[in-house]
Amino acid sequence: MAARPQHPADPKYYEALNWIKERVSSRPKIGVVCGSGLGKFADTLEDVTSFDYKDIPHFPVSTVEGHKGCLVFGKLNGKELVCMQGRFHLYEGYEASACAFPIRLFKLLGVEKLALTNAAGGLNQNYKLGDFMLVKDHLNLPALMGLSPTLGVNDLYWGPRFINMHNCYDQELRDLAKKVAAEIGEEKIQEGVYQCQVGPCYETVAEQKLAQAAGVDALGMSTVYEVVAARHCDIKCFAISMITNICNPSYDVVTEVNHEEVIECATTRGDAMVKLISAILDKW
Repeated sequence: MAARPQHPADPKYYEALNWIKERVSSRPKIGVVCGSGLGKFADTLEDVTSFDYKDIPHFPVSTVEGHKGCLVFGKLNGKELVCMQGRFHLYEGYEASACAFPIRLFKLLGVEKLALTNAAGGLNQNYKLGDFMLVKDHLNLPALMGLSPTLGVNDLYWGPRFINMHNCYDQELRDLAKKVAAEIGEEKIQEGVYQCQVGPCYETVAEQKLAQAAGVDALGMSTVYEVVAARHCDIKCFAISMITNICNPSYDVVTEVNHEEVIECATTRGDAMVKLISAILDKW
């Protein structure tokens, strides 16, 4: 096996890292990625230093409503965290590698564990609006179409050419999350498989039926890019979806889904999500 290089091949990562190091001394071991309407978690942190994405060299900029677009350093009960208020999606016109940029920057900062949240459509007919789903696995449709954050020449600094995605949503972290949810009385907890598609279209009935046949429980347009990038550079991952709309894979019922309703549900259950995530991270 070839020796690991001492630096990333792309100098953009260290340019962004050095810019951050000049402005904040925090070296967090925990990273958080907040999805649609769920950025209020970062507002609960203490000793906060926040940067707009647009000000960080080479950092992508979020363009979607409900994604604030700030990189936040702060403390949760004394633990140092770095938190993304908003993420990036292929439907914004970004390449998948753009979704990997913040995660690799997290690695350079010293992050060892990553918590991700997203808003998702509940395909499992036992799910209800506002439920939380612990992600145990994913179906990465973009990767099946050749869209991956690790596509192209591999930089051994980050990790091996071929990535082991078994247990990519860490079993121990999921088990801990279930215990914490029970301790705080959060009963609307599910566990299932998340499917990512490029978007920004919501799924047709045929697409929902295909996902059901593959054992998918919830549908979204994010998260897997960051998880692939994180596993490539050996960061442990935990992800939780908020079910913000219910999918209805039937031609007999017309279902209207829009982003405003997704944001409204995320806002309504946002405090409960913050409480749960905070309690989980406090145990890390």
